Amino acid sequence: MSKKKIQKTNAIRFLEQKKIEFEVTEYDWDESHVSAKYTAAQLGLKEETIFKTLVAVGNVTGALVAIVPADHELDLKKIAKVSGNKKVEMLPMKELEPLTGYVHGGCSPVGMKKKLSTYLAQQAIGLTKIHVSGGRRGIQLGINPNDLIKIIGITVADITT
Repeated sequence: MSKKKIQKTNAIRFLEQKKIEFEVTEYDWDESHVSAKYTAAQLGLKEETIFKTLVAVGNVTGALVAIVPADHELDLKKIAKVSGNKKVEMLPMKELEPLTGYVHGGCSPVGMKKKLSTYLAQQAIGLTKIHVSGGRRGIQLGINPNDLIKIIGITVADITT
């Protein structure tokens, strides 16, 4: 039995180029099942190891990225404070793909079109592996959070509720 070949995304290419160790897992993505609970169940993973990539806009800095555990919510006031903004709001969905190169449900913190200031929720520290979008719906990348911090230049902070 042959293994199905996974089509490379910008995120996968970026990690390979940086020679970072990671694993790719695929699951059946479905528009009616977009929650992290569904993703965790599909992959047999603990929900707290699944991290979502959110793009927001600060009134001073412009676009920024938040990587938060799926079982938490982004606190807009906390990320505003750590990012040097007075106010932060979520990026309108129609602006996501032109800015990042990724679509909603497949936005990876790795390999975006433009380098954006990125903030990782402190819950990732101490975990040996977190799972983030692989740059396409239905693909997750398992990666050591310290490697992610190193290659993207991430700030770790308390940014969740």
